[in-house]
Amino acid sequence: MNIDLMKKFVQTLAGAAQSLRLYPRSHPLVSRQTDLCAQHLSELLVDRTSLRLGLADGVLFCEDYLFNESNPALAEMARLLQALKLEGLELRAGAGPREIEEFLVLAHEGGWQAAGLEQALAERGIRHVLPLRKPSTQEPPRAVFRHALAVAEHICQEVVLGRTPSTTEAGTAVRGMVESTLGNPNALFALTLIKDYDNYTFQHSVNVAVIAIAVGRACEVAEEDLHILGMGGLLHDLGKLKVDIGIINKPGRLTHEEFEEIKKHPEHGAQLVARMQSIPPQVVDIVRGHHLHYNRRGYPGDLIGRPLSPLVDMAAIADSFDAMTTLRAYRRPVSPRQAGREMRRVAGTLLHPDFLDRFLAFLGPYPVGTAVRLAGGEIALVISVGSVARQDLGLRVLYDRAGQKLAVPQERELAATDLDQVVGEVDPFLLGIDLEEHLAQ
Repeated sequence: MNIDLMKKFVQTLAGAAQSLRLYPRSHPLVSRQTDLCAQHLSELLVDRTSLRLGLADGVLFCEDYLFNESNPALAEMARLLQALKLEGLELRAGAGPREIEEFLVLAHEGGWQAAGLEQALAERGIRHVLPLRKPSTQEPPRAVFRHALAVAEHICQEVVLGRTPSTTEAGTAVRGMVESTLGNPNALFALTLIKDYDNYTFQHSVNVAVIAIAVGRACEVAEEDLHILGMGGLLHDLGKLKVDIGIINKPGRLTHEEFEEIKKHPEHGAQLVARMQSIPPQVVDIVRGHHLHYNRRGYPGDLIGRPLSPLVDMAAIADSFDAMTTLRAYRRPVSPRQAGREMRRVAGTLLHPDFLDRFLAFLGPYPVGTAVRLAGGEIALVISVGSVARQDLGLRVLYDRAGQKLAVPQERELAATDLDQVVGEVDPFLLGIDLEEHLAQ
């Protein structure tokens, strides 16, 4: 990389940030500096897709170069990152002057704390300047999930453009999901039940990653394997980008020839993922084998008889669970509890029976997102499951015994010894229950 050009870029970016502190946005100096900054960035990204800028132990870096010298411009960049509580920024190809200026204005004005930085960036149309932070159990699950969605979308875009996706950004997203799941097993999982049908491709990948991590946690695998499961889930369907979109989105039954094309996506995906840097072989196994089935009679056929990581069977459970609980052109979604019942019917053939038993026990008798009718006639939504025995339920009562919707929902705890108070399951969609309203909190 051209070090002199990189220094000019950092200097002009810092200069634009400083100008916005001294002058109004309409000042010509601001536009001149952001124009020049975007020009330098474009030249730096001729042979790469992104540039990473950040702080390491208080020292500013750009990619592998450390700015050890001290000057006002570098101090300005450090101030900017610290104000945003970030470790760094990732600037991607396509970041033009307007987007850079919008980002700097947001950083200068603040006001993003209430909704979160990621949401504020999305609302302003800032798609090519991404925050880099170290996820922690303190990060709100919604922010972790949104970040993972953005990463999934960018990975797909890179593949469509013929590029090899970044392992670093995928790893950051997975690390956040693992830490969130370990800290609160209910919250992130609940977000997988809130389906965005217009964003199915990206959300399915993130959902499978989250659910696969939950399966691994239920099976008590090591934390390192949770990361592998998350990465495998995030990348498992990447090969579908190499299949005709008309076949992928076809609402009716596929012809034999079309299904043969679909069956190629695990191998397409495995070839893509194998080119990514530092990808463990178990991740490639997951991508290649998630349709192989427990009895190994699925596809691709050339994997039959080959030893595979047991994590493949855990990821397959996650893929099945999300598919069953999602509206598709050929079937309506089922509740988490109903999905569990359907999955038990194919345990031992399509799905690993022991792993499935552990996962369903982890979900509890009435998983988060299940709407239930109580003995008194009320209707409630399960919003949490006990962290130890997985039997105690946290309920939100939404309808009274007369069937009237409550103006203010009532929180209620139901101990494992009182589960007989649940007399049936109801369809939340038929009642117009907005899962996002009650689960994304």
